[in-house]
Parts: sequence; structure tokens; C-alpha cells
Amino acid sequence: MSLRQLAKSSGVSNPYLSQVERGLRNPSAEILGQIAKALRISAETLYVRAGLLDEHPAIISVGEAIVADPLLTDRQRGVLLEIYSSFQAENAASRATETPKRRSTPRRTTTSAAAQ
Repeated sequence: MSLRQLAKSSGVSNPYLSQVERGLRNPSAEILGQIAKALRISAETLYVRAGLLDEHPAIISVGEAIVADPLLTDRQRGVLLEIYSSFQAENAASRATETPKRRSTPRRTTTSAAAQ
């Protein structure tokens, strides 16, 4: 994608993008978000590629990942969170009603006098 195409699709002026490209300007998070959206990548991916973030982000919960996913609609996020929550509740309930497993103790073997 050319700089002009990026300017048009991101809504950021061509001269400003040129200055960012040459390191003369430090774009705000909002501008970086617009650029990322135009490039059809996440802002986080853009930050990693620009060297502003480490490639290995901190581990987040499943719920946080669902909420942060820009490709999901609000309705889809809500449904996924509800399903995930119900799975967690079901598993917690089944663990609470399980009887503890008996630990098996090793059997003692006796050796007969003939085997000695």
C-alpha cells in the first residue's frame, strides 16, 4: 500500500504520515489506531512491528481476550462471555460435588522363603 493510499484509507494526512515515516513525528495512540485499522491489523501488532511493544504480550484472561477482539460485535462478545462463564460455573460445580479420589497405596509384596 502506498503512502497516499494509507493516508486516504486511514484519514491521516499524507504529509503527516511522511513525517512519521521519516521519524520526525511521534504519532498518538489514536493516529496509530487509525493506521492499524487502515492496514487491517490490530494496533498491538502495529506497535510490535514499530518496536514499541515486545512480541510476547502479558498473558491475559480468556474474558479479556474476548472483550479486546476488534473483529467481534458487541453481541458476539456478550454471547461468548456468557458461554465461557457457564462452562466455568459448570466445571466448578462438578468439581465441588466430586468425591475425592482415594490415593492408592503401594501393595507390600511378601517374598516367600523359596524365592530367596
